[in-house]
Amino acid sequence: MRPRLFPILVALTLVCAPTLGLAQTPTILTLEEALRRAEAQSESLVIAAAGSSRAQADLKRTNSQRYPQISFSGGYDRTLASEFSGVFGGGSGEGGGDIDFSDLPFGQANAYRFTLSGSQLLYTAGRVGTQRQQADVGIRNAELTVAATRAIVQLEVTEAFYNVALSERLLGIAQSGYDQADAAYQQTRQSYEAGRQPEFEVLRAQVQRDNQRPVVIRARANRDRAMLRLRQLLELPADQPIELAVDLEAAELAAPAPFADALAAVQQNLDLASRTSLAQAELGVRLRQLGIEIVRSAKRPTVSFVSQYSATNYPSSVLPNFGRIRNNWTLGALVTMPVFAGFRIPAEEAAAKADLTEAEARLKQARELAALQRSTALQDMEAARAAWEATAGTIAQATRAYEIADLRFREGLSTQLELSDSRLALQSAQANRAQAARDLQLARVRVALLPDLPIQ
Repeated sequence: MRPRLFPILVALTLVCAPTLGLAQTPTILTLEEALRRAEAQSESLVIAAAGSSRAQADLKRTNSQRYPQISFSGGYDRTLASEFSGVFGGGSGEGGGDIDFSDLPFGQANAYRFTLSGSQLLYTAGRVGTQRQQADVGIRNAELTVAATRAIVQLEVTEAFYNVALSERLLGIAQSGYDQADAAYQQTRQSYEAGRQPEFEVLRAQVQRDNQRPVVIRARANRDRAMLRLRQLLELPADQPIELAVDLEAAELAAPAPFADALAAVQQNLDLASRTSLAQAELGVRLRQLGIEIVRSAKRPTVSFVSQYSATNYPSSVLPNFGRIRNNWTLGALVTMPVFAGFRIPAEEAAAKADLTEAEARLKQARELAALQRSTALQDMEAARAAWEATAGTIAQATRAYEIADLRFREGLSTQLELSDSRLALQSAQANRAQAARDLQLARVRVALLPDLPIQ
């Protein structure tokens, strides 16, 4: 029996091994890795890159007008009834004399036509050149859009990253508070059973412990929600455990490494702030100026060189007769100029001028908002730094106060209320410290990304 059971046991071991108590190794996620993953997976960046490709295609389409335009067409016609039927006879028939009408298009039952046409713009009153400048502006604007989109993605990922770190810390604080309240309850209950504490103190300790449980539940729900958002941005599987390589309790909280150089550059040169948005607004003005030039060029003539070659054949049967093909080839020049278009061109010019006025106003507005956004971001960073520094010694003091209160309570020198107040003060100090660290890091990242962030 044993030789038969051995292969079965081996097979069961191989099948069940991945699920038998083998916990997955958590992924250590740094901010740099999170940014790299997000930029590789971001749908917003894909959309922005598609816009850049579209702008490149618009430039190629505009340049195509500068080259010859050649087209070919061919077709076959079967005439079922014609007004010329019987009018012309073949050879020297009646009404035809000695003229052979078999190669003329009048009333032929079968007709093959092949045409090769070509044209070349010679003069467009500068319209093609202006359209090319518009395409160049579009390409530059698309590149700026990609940069702005990347900055938005980086800010979103950084915010989600630190939100997870904060929610993890707050969950730990809440769980620690619950454990402390539970320990106090157990101690009070033992004292009550020993006859050293009244029932009132036991009930108070139990209520304080139970009141801490919803805090833990809410903190865990907030952590799960923040983690889900981070997983969505990074497109990480839901069953993959993650550990963030970040410390919100560090005594020296340095700026996030991926943004340290950019932060220093913005602080040294404040003119870098909102450069992408201002450049886009300036390109918008330039685009409207070129639009006016294009509308005005429609008033002037356009000159083109045209040529057309055609071959025709009228066989007596369905199949073509290549021995009797007639050729026709023309060369010429074409001048087109609007004489009266129902006041359409003046209306288009008025609309283009209105677009230019709007673009200039938006540029002025963008400059004002850029200055406001820069000032607000810098003030927020300084306020966040001051708030974080203000919490530096609070945790140590609150921890010491709780230790003293806990010792006094265990020795029977203080009440449950004093211990509870000390515990809540410690939790509040720890939460404020973590919140201030998260706010300071996000404020730094926002300042570092000011050059490319859109104006809000």
